[in-house]
Amino acid sequence: MKAAQVGAGEYDARIRRAEHLASKHPFAAEVLRFYSRVAEFQKNLYTEITRDIASQLTSRPPGSLRSPMPSGDADLLFSRLRSFLSLIMRDGPSTLAAAARDISQQDAVSHLALLDAYWSLGGINDHLIGAFAQFIPRAFAQPLAELLAACTTAAPAVSTVHSCPLCGGLPLLGVLRLEGDGGKRRMMCSFCLQEWDFRRIYCPACSEADEKKLPVYVAEQFPHIRVEACDTCKTYVRTVDLTIDGNAVPVVDDLAAIPLTLWSQERGYTRLHPNLLGT
Repeated sequence: MKAAQVGAGEYDARIRRAEHLASKHPFAAEVLRFYSRVAEFQKNLYTEITRDIASQLTSRPPGSLRSPMPSGDADLLFSRLRSFLSLIMRDGPSTLAAAARDISQQDAVSHLALLDAYWSLGGINDHLIGAFAQFIPRAFAQPLAELLAACTTAAPAVSTVHSCPLCGGLPLLGVLRLEGDGGKRRMMCSFCLQEWDFRRIYCPACSEADEKKLPVYVAEQFPHIRVEACDTCKTYVRTVDLTIDGNAVPVVDDLAAIPLTLWSQERGYTRLHPNLLGT
């Protein structure tokens, strides 16, 4: 199995959806409008990277996505990093702006070390990097991760896998896509944003399969977003149900669902992996 090519058009869809949801949900407008500016930068970076390394985009073997970032790719990203830091300092929330300011004052060796650390650990051990500092490499490196994922072949799945078969990242979201008379459950990777098939009644954190221990909650504000919790390990994932709202863009709709984060925390559930903005 090879991942689907993203293309700049996918970023356009994310930007349009963010603007739409910002007008619909005022409580999330600031977050979504900031994300749309980040997505615009990611789109331009994706286009530049695709152009600059087009000749190198050959089929990649299973398990190669998380290998050390090639020096050429690292240099390519590094040359755009200061522009990204300037964007975050100008438009980001105060905590992110402060993190970007701190990183901008570091030397080139530190910048490369930050990118390398996230490339090696992102989506697996983000806690080793720091809540706000990890946003910078995560948002910045994501276009390259998506591009390389589109050229990487996944090893054949012999069972339900809990981490991304392309890069080993933890699930960010569940996605229900229309298939036949119902919805097929898939998981979306927190690192490269690719999807893989996943069992419908099954906890992606601890493998609990007892339906009675896997409650599902839906808020009236977001009828197409499900909180899929596990009473065994007390974790949850959010699942965007495209059979209910086919216009949803999972990574964007998830950012708008701030009330679901508060609701889940009040009930003692911890998200398996936070989204780009830490919610």
